[in-house]
Amino acid sequence: MATQFSSKPSFKTLLSLPACHTVLKIIPTVPVCVSGTRLLATPAPPNFPANRSLSNTWCKRGKRGFVRCATIEEIEAEKSSIEKDAKARMEKTIETVRTNFNSIRTGRANPSMLDKIEVEYYGTPVSLKSIAQISTPDASSLLVQPYDKSSLKSIEKAIVSSDLGLTPNNDGEVIRLSIPQLTSERRKEMSKMVAKLAEEGKVALRNIRRDALKAYEKLEKEKKLSEDNVKDLSGDLQVELESIAQR
Repeated sequence: MATQFSSKPSFKTLLSLPACHTVLKIIPTVPVCVSGTRLLATPAPPNFPANRSLSNTWCKRGKRGFVRCATIEEIEAEKSSIEKDAKARMEKTIETVRTNFNSIRTGRANPSMLDKIEVEYYGTPVSLKSIAQISTPDASSLLVQPYDKSSLKSIEKAIVSSDLGLTPNNDGEVIRLSIPQLTSERRKEMSKMVAKLAEEGKVALRNIRRDALKAYEKLEKEKKLSEDNVKDLSGDLQVELESIAQR
């Protein structure tokens, strides 16, 4: 049986229709979705397009029995947001791990060794590289030249307090650091530090993947994604994770 409305029907009228009825004319300002037992309608948001078809919407019964509709575009936007967030967090994790690796002292001078050092500067902790120029005169030494000479003592103190095992030589103008050759004991310590940092990075990446999967599964529970969709997205996420982890 079919029912055609010449004017906007009331909710009471729509709710009274049996499930076998079909609405031939849908009022543009009222998108109508079909439930298992009857036709339900909900007021449209402002500027609701008159030609939107139900095949392009996902509908969900609300607390009061009304229906909330989301477009395929909105669902895609949610999915895309999850993907972008996961990728950004993975990239940030890899960058952090890389910085931590570079800060480990090896037998060769590298300005990035001092990247993690913070200096108390006028009562505020700041990164050493933001208040001084760091260079490598040769392969076994570093030269720290502060922009403000009054910060020399604070820089010296910060270097001594770090876990780099370096002894600064402050001549009142610059600080020189000699990089000693690695001892067997130091090599073992460095290997442990590298393994620890690598494991922390892996755990962080797995946690990011887990959070993204939970977000996808939430969309599946809301019937916005199918089980196959989630499996495909999970596979794509794993490929992305492996690609980033290999950098």
